[in-house]
Amino acid sequence: MIFERVNAMAIRKGCTPSQLALAWVHHQGRDVCPIPGTTKIENFNKNVGALAVKLTQDEMAELESYASAENIQGERHFQMNSTWRNSETPPLSSWKYE
Repeated sequence: MIFERVNAMAIRKGCTPSQLALAWVHHQGRDVCPIPGTTKIENFNKNVGALAVKLTQDEMAELESYASAENIQGERHFQMNSTWRNSETPPLSSWKYE
């Protein structure tokens, strides 16, 4: 069910579902950076295409609604749905670059 919704939005946006997912992560804030793993240059190039996918606030909210608690099935998935909200990542402003 969730994939069908994501796939439909990806079609509307003219991208792949993977690019849409990476774009969603990219739009989470300046202190978040998706790091997809791949061993093939073709997949890497497709992943880079996610940077061209622009999401509106309404589209972000729509994507987030797909992963709401009532749409997630199974205990493991329910628990993992909000783990990122409780992370203790320090703010980007506190990072020191050498």
